[in-house]
Amino acid sequence: MEKVIITAAVTGSRNMRDIVPNIPYTPEEITQACLESYEAGAAIVHIHVRDPETGKGIQDLELYRQVVEPLREKTDLVLCLTTSGIAGRNLPYEHRLVPLELKPELASFDAGSINLGGGVFSNPPDFLDVAAEKMIEAGVKPEIEVFDTGMIVTALRMRDQGKLLDPLHFQFVLGTPWGAPATPQTLLHMLEFLPSDATWSVIGIGKGHLPMSMMGMIMGGHIRVGLEDNIYYSRGVLADNNAQFVERIVSLAREYGREVATPEDARELLRLGN
Repeated sequence: MEKVIITAAVTGSRNMRDIVPNIPYTPEEITQACLESYEAGAAIVHIHVRDPETGKGIQDLELYRQVVEPLREKTDLVLCLTTSGIAGRNLPYEHRLVPLELKPELASFDAGSINLGGGVFSNPPDFLDVAAEKMIEAGVKPEIEVFDTGMIVTALRMRDQGKLLDPLHFQFVLGTPWGAPATPQTLLHMLEFLPSDATWSVIGIGKGHLPMSMMGMIMGGHIRVGLEDNIYYSRGVLADNNAQFVERIVSLAREYGREVATPEDARELLRLGN
């Protein structure tokens, strides 16, 4: 099997310190969480930024810069910056896409709308068209986030229209309260739709975190972990930090016999920069 790429999603925009005391808020804390995940074995970090005072998710170019520049200086991590905005808040498209100005190698591309976080996570067709165009212009590869099978169909249609470029990279997000469940059957079904040259990674939300990681491991896919997706390391036990999740996947990969990808391996596997 190919080497397994581990992505660390270190903060997200929703979980707050009243339930996750150690979740990073400030640029310095987010940067440190990324560094710890890198040292533990992550090749990619998926980055949101937050208002340092309130902890709420925000799309602010200067805050992104304060995370991106130190990481580029200190590591060779592949950076994936979010364009998702905040569920329930209709941010202007230019605000959602502001991270593209920093030319990350990857950026999230949520291929449809869904109920999420107490509101509608809105990704209408006109936003997807703008986001795809801006990513091509910036030389950024879309990480196509998929919450249900219709989003795969949408991405393939956009590929056929020349709006998304092969080879596609998919990130399956399974186990949200209103999306596709985190089950082996769901993952197998979704994989049937993918082009033969596509790459894929899987996220299990909450209790699906470890089971979906194991499915990704045995099926030859890649894996995303982190406090954005799950706050518990084991049943009823809060995780200490993001690196703890990465370390577990590294250990499981070694036991299973899959090598862990370095950032340079990830660039080759995902054909970044091509």
